[in-house]
Amino acid sequence: MYATTTRDSQTGRTSPSGGSADQPRSATDIKDTHAPRIPGQRKPVDDVTHALQHRPEAVSTARHTAHQILAGWKVDGEPADAAVLIVSELVTNAIEHAQPPLALHLHREHTGGRVWVGVSDGGPAAKPGAWTTSCAHDEHGRGITIVDTLAHAHGTRPLPHGGTTHWARLNTA
Repeated sequence: MYATTTRDSQTGRTSPSGGSADQPRSATDIKDTHAPRIPGQRKPVDDVTHALQHRPEAVSTARHTAHQILAGWKVDGEPADAAVLIVSELVTNAIEHAQPPLALHLHREHTGGRVWVGVSDGGPAAKPGAWTTSCAHDEHGRGITIVDTLAHAHGTRPLPHGGTTHWARLNTA
């Protein structure tokens, strides 16, 4: 498992961990001290990955994709709006501050009524994006505050190829 940084919105604590309860886990990561469970095969619709172009138009594409997937999962109203806003912020940050490739990940958890949102990128960009350099300092930099406010938890996970996945978990029930 990769090193992870996690922030718990209820306690406000940030901590590094080798595998967090705030990330989707594989069946091999789950240790049940009671009777052994064999998880059923996951439906493909529960895990969605969508490749995005590394350009400003990707934000709109990601919002539209997330909205459609959430609607298919019967997530609507404020939880869906919060998830789509988080997707928008994470994709915008990736376009402005990271290299390609970009991918949007959505995972539905059946227990607890939560959705995990992730945006993977190719690692830090050598220079800031066009929007960041074209506006005043006080016109940007609010994205992580928005994610922090809306998400139950959020963090980052480094990828083996040098990229990063920025993720957030939301309560939708």
